[in-house]
Amino acid sequence: MAIVEVKVPQLSESVTEATLLQWKKKVGDAVAVDEILIEVETDKVVLEVPAPSAGVLTEIVQADGATVAAEQLIAKIDTAATAGAAAPAPAPAQAAAAPAPAQAAVPAAGGSKGDVAMPAAAKLLADNNLKATDVAGTGKDGRVTKGDMLAQIERAAAAPTPVAQTAAAIQVRAPSPADDAAREERVKMTRLRQTIARRL
Repeated sequence: MAIVEVKVPQLSESVTEATLLQWKKKVGDAVAVDEILIEVETDKVVLEVPAPSAGVLTEIVQADGATVAAEQLIAKIDTAATAGAAAPAPAPAQAAAAPAPAQAAVPAAGGSKGDVAMPAAAKLLADNNLKATDVAGTGKDGRVTKGDMLAQIERAAAAPTPVAQTAAAIQVRAPSPADDAAREERVKMTRLRQTIARRL
C-alpha cells in the first residue's frame, strides 16, 4: 500500500492562506494522474489541485470551505488500491434503463398515423402541452401539421375566458417587504470578492 499525499500548491507571493472550494471526488473514488480533485481560492486567483498520481482517494483531510496554507496536507491517495465494487454497479442499471424508452416508443410508431405529428408541429405541441390526439390532423394519413397546430392555437386564443380567471389575472397583489425577505438569500462572499469589497 503506497500512500501519496495531496498538498495545497505553492500560493502567490504575499498570499498566506486560501479556501478550499468543492471536492470533485469522494473518498473511495478512483482518480487518474493530473485529474482535478479540488479548486483552491486565494485573494488573487483560483488554483486547481490535480492528483499527483493515479489510485483511490482514501482520505479527505480538509473539508469544503476549509482555510488552508501552502503545502498543507488536504487528502491522501492510495496508489495500490482499486476503486470499490460499488462504483461500477450503477452502469448496468443505466444500461438497463436505456432500452425502456426505445421500447415505449415502438408501440406509438406502430399505431395509426392520426397520432403522429410533423416535426414543426411536434415542437408546437410540446410548447403548448398538447398531444397529437388533441388536434385534428389534416396532413397525409391524418398527421398533425404545423398549420393544424397554428389553427388550434388561434382557436384557443379566440375562445372566451371565464370571468373568474380574468378577474384573477387582473388582481395583482403588490409584493410586501415580508415576501422580499422570504425570497432573499444570503451567500457567503468568496475571498476574491472580499478583497474587491475591501479595496472599493
